[in-house]
Amino acid sequence: MKKIIFALVVIFCVQINAQIDPVKFPTFTNMEAALKSENPVYSLSFRNKSFYNLPQNIVKLDSLFFLNAMGNHFEKMDSEIFLLKQLETLNLNENNIKYIPDEIGNLQKLSTFSININSLTNINPNLAKLQNLKVVHFEANNLNIFPEALLKIPALEEINLQGNQISFISEDLENITNLKFLNISSNQINDILNVKFPLQLKYLELQQNTISQLPNQMYKLQNLEFLNVSNNIIKEISPKIIGLKNLVSINLANNQLKKLPKDFRYLKNLKTLILTGNPLETKELEYLRTILPNCTIYF
Repeated sequence: MKKIIFALVVIFCVQINAQIDPVKFPTFTNMEAALKSENPVYSLSFRNKSFYNLPQNIVKLDSLFFLNAMGNHFEKMDSEIFLLKQLETLNLNENNIKYIPDEIGNLQKLSTFSININSLTNINPNLAKLQNLKVVHFEANNLNIFPEALLKIPALEEINLQGNQISFISEDLENITNLKFLNISSNQINDILNVKFPLQLKYLELQQNTISQLPNQMYKLQNLEFLNVSNNIIKEISPKIIGLKNLVSINLANNQLKKLPKDFRYLKNLKTLILTGNPLETKELEYLRTILPNCTIYF
């Protein structure tokens, strides 16, 4: 599973680097060069350096706001990290970190935290002290519950928990009021009927679970544009689908759907409908083409 998600991690890292002006904020890859710099050092990358620990003198870089330490051999988050008070982006992907220390709460300016492909079994409650967090990526760890700390950070806009062992999502998910991107795919979720999704959601990925029914509240997500519930065991889509008026793409592949409600005709913004791997009859597919003339349908 961890190898499968590697490509997504690479994409995420590219996106992080794209946010940094290489002229205004050059990224140093050598500690000695960084310490000799006559100007403040804002960005540092130790990617794939085979490090077991961070250099202790990293604390001298007190202007650092971007740190990429992915692809090393860290088994813990070194104490030096928590002394970098200006840190805004922290990437610890592809290590072997087993826990997040209490000191995580010291990084008050942190807005992006990525710790994919590690060995986390839980998320420290002190993460809730980071009220400036907007993006968290915890893919491909060993989490078995949705991290409660995230429910206490309403500023979060993006959460990715793909490829864990989560079987339960808190009913209070709506507390994360600014959440726009949520990926809980490839977990062990089977019941989401009582989950209240944040109304600002635009992207929702629930594929590769064992979900049999979508909750009525989900059909009230008027800002939702992309929905992926493929590879579940869904037998029916409610006529309330009409509530998803801004839906652009929906992936329903590899479920147990025999027909879809006529109300799909009212989804005027729908451009992509994926139905491969469902027991739909030919006449049903022909009917869908008739009521959705501007939508590409895959079956």
